[in-house]
Amino acid sequence: MTLQHPRNLTQQLSSALECSTKRSCLGCISAIPKAKITPVESTIGEPSRGKHLSNLPLPAASSSPSAAQPTAEPLIRNVSDTARWVAVYRARETERRDAHFRDPFARRLAGERGEQIAKSMPLGRGNDWSMITRTYLADQFINEQVHQGVDMIINLAAGLDARPYRMQLPPSLQWIEVDLPEILAYKEEILRDEKPVCSLERIRLDLSNATARRDLFAQLGSRSKNALIITEGLLIYLTAADVAGLAKDLAAIPSVQSWLLDIASPGLLRMLAKRTATQLNQAAPFKFAPPEGPNFFIPYGWKPADVRSLLKNAARLKRLPFLLNLFSFLPETEKSRRDRPWSGVCLFKKQ
Repeated sequence: MTLQHPRNLTQQLSSALECSTKRSCLGCISAIPKAKITPVESTIGEPSRGKHLSNLPLPAASSSPSAAQPTAEPLIRNVSDTARWVAVYRARETERRDAHFRDPFARRLAGERGEQIAKSMPLGRGNDWSMITRTYLADQFINEQVHQGVDMIINLAAGLDARPYRMQLPPSLQWIEVDLPEILAYKEEILRDEKPVCSLERIRLDLSNATARRDLFAQLGSRSKNALIITEGLLIYLTAADVAGLAKDLAAIPSVQSWLLDIASPGLLRMLAKRTATQLNQAAPFKFAPPEGPNFFIPYGWKPADVRSLLKNAARLKRLPFLLNLFSFLPETEKSRRDRPWSGVCLFKKQ
């Protein structure tokens, strides 16, 4: 292989990326969350009495001027449907002979609708690698934190995550799932005959209710000495102000010492705005991709302790398409994380 000047190589790869993103650019994304923060009347541990905005049906597109013509129900009816879609990627990885993790529940959780959503995506299987890598990295972080003494894990917008069933966790670990009533009821029905490996509790709560979430955090904090927060796939759908408010609320709880999250760059957000399917944009537009990157959280009481790139780790796991594998050789800097499409899984520690 002939080595090229780094500047020429970067220019060629950048040009190639523009051509390739139609097939695999969504591979850079930190994945779609299972629930988003939107106002709705709710109380801790009780089903909502109103309709959550993310669960309202999406408007059906029609090219016909006649309103009398029936329209098919969209595959992605609300944000919760994207949890079924993401479960498909976990199922695909599980079924590989060289799988990096196993989620024997993913195929059931995805259901037929999840399969249909995955097949309808314009990128096809070109997006598998990012979802798989994000799951793998989060698993690694969780295992490390449990071994270091975490006694409670609070998974916000937990969706169809099945880690309390599929991971090797100590029975004494307290695992708390927080999400909207509908998605938790669906998961409970699918997993009704399964037994979690640790203590598992589910709490129905709309996280946009700041008073209710602060009360919840305080209650959970009083039951823990060393808690880890997970917001996997959630923050990209919030505004910077929403994220800052959540960060401050979490930092105010003494026993909450760690926070596991995924984050995207402004460069990735710009790319996704051009390439994302219309139904996804309607259901939940991407918002949060701070120019400061992980340093965004420092003023709110959190410092980045470990930042792991999805692209570089996907290359290490041998899950990248060929062209993106070339990009994995480019050095990462604070500027490149801001300007180029980039996403990562990050562990934060309280300052």
